[in-house]
Amino acid sequence: MAIVAGVDFGTLGVRVTLVDSAKGPIGTASASYPLHRRREDPNYATQSHADQMAALAAATRDALKTAAIDGAQVAAIALDTTGSTVVPVGQGLEPLDEYYLWCDHRAFAEAEEITRKAHELRFEGIEWCGGVYSHEWGFAKLLHWLRHNPEKRSRFVTALEHCDMVAATLCGVTDVSGLKRSVCAMGHKWMWNPKWGGLPPEEFLVAVDPLFAGVRAKLAGQYLTSDHLAGHLSPKWASQLGLRPGIPIPVGAFDAHWDAIGANIREGDVVNVVGTSTCIMAIAKKPQLVPGVCGVVPGSVHPQYAGIEAGLSAVGDIFDAIAQRAGTTVAALSEGLAAYRAGQTGLLRLSWDNGDRTVLVNPELGGVTLGWNLVHTAQDELFAAIEGTAFHTRIILERMAGHGVRIDRVINAGGVPQKNEILNRVYANVLNKPVLVPAGIPTSLGSGIFALLAAGAFKTAEEAQAAVCLPFRTVEPDAKSAAVYQQLYPLYRDVYFALGTRDAAPAALGRVLPELRKIAAQVRNAG
Repeated sequence: MAIVAGVDFGTLGVRVTLVDSAKGPIGTASASYPLHRRREDPNYATQSHADQMAALAAATRDALKTAAIDGAQVAAIALDTTGSTVVPVGQGLEPLDEYYLWCDHRAFAEAEEITRKAHELRFEGIEWCGGVYSHEWGFAKLLHWLRHNPEKRSRFVTALEHCDMVAATLCGVTDVSGLKRSVCAMGHKWMWNPKWGGLPPEEFLVAVDPLFAGVRAKLAGQYLTSDHLAGHLSPKWASQLGLRPGIPIPVGAFDAHWDAIGANIREGDVVNVVGTSTCIMAIAKKPQLVPGVCGVVPGSVHPQYAGIEAGLSAVGDIFDAIAQRAGTTVAALSEGLAAYRAGQTGLLRLSWDNGDRTVLVNPELGGVTLGWNLVHTAQDELFAAIEGTAFHTRIILERMAGHGVRIDRVINAGGVPQKNEILNRVYANVLNKPVLVPAGIPTSLGSGIFALLAAGAFKTAEEAQAAVCLPFRTVEPDAKSAAVYQQLYPLYRDVYFALGTRDAAPAALGRVLPELRKIAAQVRNAG
């Protein structure tokens, strides 16, 4: 038997779950940290490394109290984070600035330049990240920082993804030579792949901007999957966390990727990790290119499979924004949604409030709601937004399936499906598939599984999943609702590609508003 700590750094807080190899989760606690935004620049989103580490210490100690165990009993600790969340560091791996959070979108121009140059020079890496480099990813964020912080460039030693920075901090690593970097983070967000010798070549990076000269060499370290160790817990941080020094820390990963492991993913599954945004995860033995999909990276989710990542840039954030504009909360606004029927609002809402992550990969898009009349309410918009995120998810799943990704089961993981049963019901009806939902919160359980592997409690991820993953409950589609969504989906698909694609012919759009009204009237008249 072993007890370990699994850590999940989210957008607004960190959760620590203690996992017993025989009993599963035995205690959990969380602590929040501030997200720094600027009203004058809606693309700005940063966080402090010091704030996050302080929150980790508080949550770990609280988890130990909740489980009523001594920290000396914890045999390993593992962590996942948001990404691409990037921090530039100087000597001693000390931060030179705050983290560029995953949802910091200031680097949209830099991303466009990287995409353009990659296609111009026919760099293969661009095809393996969907054909478009995103403003949410590492090289774009780093180039934006280099351009806007000339006074700090001389002190720049390297840049780190959040998961690698936290692991290095906990292990007491202060030099690039001792760094272990996550294949998950660097593969999905920095175009790292052994297929072309690791990171993009120096000549490509310098062709994008001469400020990248020497950066490839500065991104040194060992690039490893999470079945390897980043190091061992230092005495300093053991004291801070209330654990014993020297326990192993595996190489970290992104939250959604390990959430998929915690949701018991297997080949043939798609896991929708639904939170402030949605990451859509799959694994495959034989990776294939999927146009418009964020990344296909060997070893990124499960060390023995290629990880496939797609997603929506905003989901829970959209629901929150609708509620805030109405002067209420999502929970309050959701009261009564159970009585809503498929298509009854006559609204069609596209989930582009934070741009499009997949399949258009276009940061210039904005939220669109069609079909308004004078009596629509904020609650109507919330229901339409849930439907819209489900439609967008169907667009993505059809793209993946069309390029060889097996989709046998759909699992709704993340925080939102635990609190919003309407979302699970709508997703089942829009996808016309049963949706499996973990019977409890799987967040940070994936970290616990990799900590158990590091502690030697299990030999494989599958053994650990079988022992500690939560059972599923099943949300079945309703045939009547699914039939309505089968009518609405082609309208959504037409609008999605017509408004989301430059120079697209909008001829099909003239039928959308009349069809929305017709379908809504049919639903109302059907009683």
